[in-house]
Amino acid sequence: MKIENKIALAFVALMFIMGMSANTNRASRLAKAYVMGDSVSGDTNQVKDEPVLNEGSVVDEVIWVVGDEPILKSDVEVTRLQGEAEGIKYAGDPDCSIPEQIAVQKLFLHQAAIDSIEVSESEVMAGIDEQINYWINMIGSREKLEEYRKQSVTQMRQQMHDDFKNRQLIQKMKEKLVKDIKVSPAQVRRYFNNLPADSIPFVPTEVEVEILTQQPRIPMEEINRVKNQLRDFTDRVNKGETTFATLARLYSEDPGSARMGGEMDYIGRGMLDPAFANVAFNLTDPKKISKIVESEFGYHIIQLIDKRGDKIKCRHILLKPKVSQEAIDKSIGRLDSIGNDIRAKKFTFEAAVEALSDDKDTRNNKGLMANTAQADNRTSKFQMKDLPTEVARVVDTMKVGQISAPFTMVNSKGKTTCALIKLVSRVEGHRATITEDFQVMKDVVLAKEREKTLHDWVVDKIKKTYVRMNDRYKNCNFEYQGWVK
Repeated sequence: MKIENKIALAFVALMFIMGMSANTNRASRLAKAYVMGDSVSGDTNQVKDEPVLNEGSVVDEVIWVVGDEPILKSDVEVTRLQGEAEGIKYAGDPDCSIPEQIAVQKLFLHQAAIDSIEVSESEVMAGIDEQINYWINMIGSREKLEEYRKQSVTQMRQQMHDDFKNRQLIQKMKEKLVKDIKVSPAQVRRYFNNLPADSIPFVPTEVEVEILTQQPRIPMEEINRVKNQLRDFTDRVNKGETTFATLARLYSEDPGSARMGGEMDYIGRGMLDPAFANVAFNLTDPKKISKIVESEFGYHIIQLIDKRGDKIKCRHILLKPKVSQEAIDKSIGRLDSIGNDIRAKKFTFEAAVEALSDDKDTRNNKGLMANTAQADNRTSKFQMKDLPTEVARVVDTMKVGQISAPFTMVNSKGKTTCALIKLVSRVEGHRATITEDFQVMKDVVLAKEREKTLHDWVVDKIKKTYVRMNDRYKNCNFEYQGWVK
């Protein structure tokens, strides 16, 4: 089978799953009505009345009940189809492992609710947008996606919302449970020494990269155009012609909040751009709209919704001045000259960065890019998959010490920028050694310790949670003990 056909089939499968998932969610809400009175809190295994699991349920077949949450036969089927589309192999019998997997997810979600774990709408929408963009790239266009799915992208987002929110809640709950786990150097060495030779991890190629950026200059008339548009928005809202939320949906260029009417969930000052935060936290009247604010992302107007302690909830509209091709060409030309001067040894790449780079995050570090993929392990080393796509594409063909030709990229603030890079180091993929790859081995041991902690937590949680399942599942060989009571 041709690779194009395989991709198409996988895509169609995913689209089918999305439809089934929506129906399942509706059925799940209805099925829950049958069991709501049948469970209690997570700290007891006593119930007032056991639910009757009707195999011929009109809504759907309830096969498990975990706490007060039903698991439907259709839940299992959707998960199975998704796994097949993604090439997932289940350990043991899928008819046993899939319901157990769903049950474990419900345990984490229950604990997340108890611990008041929250996920902002912007986080949810960002995840959904990433997935939809992946599908669009796979199928070729937004129009083709909507044609295959027979619904708009907006409708897809609505369908996917709850699933993505739950995924993120589970992830945050897991992170909370393992955040204090540490491993010692002795543990790492002991683990490595006991590993069979064929089990030693393979370390992918790692690189270190320095970057020099030039932001294409935006003419004042373009900035004024953006500001005048924001002033017009403010005027229309103040006159009662429309609402702030409507304008945000139509015009805001912040993909995370625009579809929510510009609304951002409760957030602390430290998580916001300083200029944005200074204005937002000084707002007191929800009926008034802020002055125009310039941030690293563009220009904003802000409307207060609520304040709660040291957190604020607000709406905003973001507009970004457009970069002209002429401005891009000028920046590319300037970077080309800088690159030639570096190659001619008139000055070093690092000196050029300190004097000329527009990127403040790397300028003070002589251009060295920082890998922040793991918050607890900040490093200058990148696997190719962790680099920005445009940078990775250029690095792939470079030799150590080489200066690239200038190119354009979208930076972390969503702005088009022009860049020049130097490949500082490259370590080709290899089997790990304890001397050269201690951090890699430490991460492996830490991951195993975290996995064990989560496994033990699930086992303990099962003991304290009401569980009921259809008899045909009681002979399953489960990963976690204690389901059958």
